[in-house]
Amino acid sequence: MIQMLGAFQISQALYVVAKLGLSTALVDGPRTVEDLAAATGAKADVIGRIIRVLAPMGVFRTDGGKVESTALGLTLAEGYPGSVRDAALFWMESHYAPFGELLHTAMTGENAATHYYGKPFMDWTSSNPAMADIQTRTMASLTHALRAGMFEGYSLPEGNLVADIGGADGSMICQFLAREPDRRGIVFDRPEIVPSARKVLADHGLAGRVSIQSGDFFESVPTADVYILSYVFHDWDDESCLRILQTIKNAAAPGARLVLVESVIPPGDTPHPAKLIDLTMLAMTTGRERTAGEYERLLAAAGFTMDGIVPSPTMFSFIEATLP
Repeated sequence: MIQMLGAFQISQALYVVAKLGLSTALVDGPRTVEDLAAATGAKADVIGRIIRVLAPMGVFRTDGGKVESTALGLTLAEGYPGSVRDAALFWMESHYAPFGELLHTAMTGENAATHYYGKPFMDWTSSNPAMADIQTRTMASLTHALRAGMFEGYSLPEGNLVADIGGADGSMICQFLAREPDRRGIVFDRPEIVPSARKVLADHGLAGRVSIQSGDFFESVPTADVYILSYVFHDWDDESCLRILQTIKNAAAPGARLVLVESVIPPGDTPHPAKLIDLTMLAMTTGRERTAGEYERLLAAAGFTMDGIVPSPTMFSFIEATLP
């Protein structure tokens, strides 16, 4: 219990490592604490003590007066394969302080981020271009890390035109369409988000087959045969999800297919990452993680028929539905 209660100290120490670029400075090999201090502009005594705390946890190794980053520590290095540095910066600079208001959420039902920032979290990030940029990079890096192997053995329902609603930088639609050259696609997201998709699509050779459109999915979405919503619904309450589904109904023809890429909470006390992520949703948004039954009821309320849930080797599943 003491370890759990004190975990906030470790997350702050890891944030310092990520923000100062200590792991980045160790990519090419061991260095002394004094070298690291000079390279980062930090105080040698302070970073030495932080390293001393994190070394027994497997983040660093120390030997002969020099510090070396472990494979775990290198996940905080900028640009390193498998890096989660962007996530460290994003969470600690946008989530950490609002979580101090979780008691307010428990007593009032208002999410902590809205109480702390004075506006909904999505509105706060949208009004802060630098934060919106790091949010996009974070979601892309987490998508790559947490969804590794997710697409193996899975194909989208039939349909020539695929729209990725809330598609961010286009990473998700690239995973699908790279293997299916006869399909075309659309990446649809907020105006401040979609510019990041241009490079991703070009890098995957899909710029000619996938268009980019901006807008508000509460107001309208493009017409398509298949709609992907990847990790979108968990950001919103049921009422908001129903509004999104209604805009899809307004744009789609009968028979259109819907694929929600989400975590599905298992029953009982079975461990699952979605249960912890639901705490993030509770504090930061009006959203939530859901059970299979909750998704089925939500889709039915909007007039969609849930066809089934296809699990993947990861924490995510493909929830398929049809518009009758």
